[in-house]
Amino acid sequence: MYIPEFNRIEDRDTSLAFLRANPFAVLVSSLDGHPFATHVPLAVRERSGQIVLRGHVAKANPHWKSFGQEHESLVIFQGPHAYISPALYEIPESVPTWNYAAVHVYGRVSVVDENESRKILEELIGEFDSSYAAQWASLSEEYRSRMVRHIVAFEMLASRLETKFKLSQNRTRQEQANIVRALANSGDSAVAGVAALMRLQGLGRP
Repeated sequence: MYIPEFNRIEDRDTSLAFLRANPFAVLVSSLDGHPFATHVPLAVRERSGQIVLRGHVAKANPHWKSFGQEHESLVIFQGPHAYISPALYEIPESVPTWNYAAVHVYGRVSVVDENESRKILEELIGEFDSSYAAQWASLSEEYRSRMVRHIVAFEMLASRLETKFKLSQNRTRQEQANIVRALANSGDSAVAGVAALMRLQGLGRP
């Protein structure tokens, strides 16, 4: 990913927090020599200081056939984004742009066994619908086993991360303040989210 230095985030904790706040990602691998993508929710974990992404795809999805190969896969986590009008800048001779935040995670994906598949399912239920955990546990073992057999669970050990927060860091404080004020009033959560992230990064403050 192209990242100008003023948009690059090096702080690992910031990247981790972003992954956990935006867990619905795009997994991209090479399948039969072509890019193949799946939109998938992921559990973000740490193991011995390494970031691990865990999830599953439907067994009918051929994406899993690329898992376990030597090549790396890419997982794209996308955060809030918004159009930035040049009307918010101090200099009239300016062009429009788009502010956004994204993290790219690279690594090899591997299939896990049935026992680990159940653990991953329980992790995802715990994170995204904890109220369903008791219902899942109450279902028959036959049904739960059948459901597990219809998925392919996986994990990816991150080999590297690229974190880009394109949040008008190269503009003046006044321009940043103009942008935050304009975006914060939006009824679109993605747009207002950019303003919130800019504030979190200390942009636009006097």
